[in-house]
Amino acid sequence: MNADVVIIGAGPAGIQAAIHASRKKVSVVMFGRIDGSAMHGTHVENYFGFIGMTEGDDMLEAGLEQAKSFGCIHRNCNVTSTEKIDGGFRISDEEGETIDCKAVVIATGISRAKLNVPGEKELFGKGVSYCASCDCNFYKGRIVTIVGDDTEAAISAELMTRYASKTYWVHGALKASERLVQKAKDAGVESIEDSIASIDGDGKVQTVTLSSGRVIQTDGVFIELGAKSAVDLAMDMDVMPEMDDTLKVGRDCSTGVRGVFACGDVTGKPWQVAKAVGEGAVAGISAANFVKET
Repeated sequence: MNADVVIIGAGPAGIQAAIHASRKKVSVVMFGRIDGSAMHGTHVENYFGFIGMTEGDDMLEAGLEQAKSFGCIHRNCNVTSTEKIDGGFRISDEEGETIDCKAVVIATGISRAKLNVPGEKELFGKGVSYCASCDCNFYKGRIVTIVGDDTEAAISAELMTRYASKTYWVHGALKASERLVQKAKDAGVESIEDSIASIDGDGKVQTVTLSSGRVIQTDGVFIELGAKSAVDLAMDMDVMPEMDDTLKVGRDCSTGVRGVFACGDVTGKPWQVAKAVGEGAVAGISAANFVKET
């Protein structure tokens, strides 16, 4: 099977790229499961044109139908490998299919590190979050717990004091700078040197149990262990990641390899839907133009 443009990732960035590339009358195949998007199972707030909160799943489903209406083919599976070939790229998926294409848009998002404790998966989107700056508004006047040892956890802990009525910070040996740690403590964060044994609640987060046996009442748990982006596929096409595993792109969302573009969370912060969608539009248009020009 051949295509002009292959998009890897079916989150807001990938879907928007599919919409804009397809509208420019090039053949587009998009890989990915929308339930694998960081937007899946979440509420979206402060997005252009929507007042109040909107279900992330509803936006993903609507976007996918838009892309299909313009001719995009959606393969509901993950890509397992990529490679450069004469005239373009070869994409292989988990079902054993391969597609040769002229341009690739990487919209894989990032894989946020997890605690892998009981309750984490079950209560994701119901009080468990991996992005304090994304979800802080949902916790005004409530009790929250930040988990992590490094810079992101320290920054998130201080940030949440501006919204929550009480902020706990559960950590091991701190790796964050003394300045950031002190800033969080000065803001009123309660620092607890321990680890999370389980996240508990009936349909939503209600408590966390620490390894010491202590139980903390909390409405939200922000797991800020750092993030590692899915860049292996990019490296197979000779796109080299930055030190933080993000992909550097130009104003047209091009990478350092001709025909490879990137958009969304994989290009770095801020991890916001608006940024992902904006870059998706640019990447989709750029990829389609590249195909037409070459």
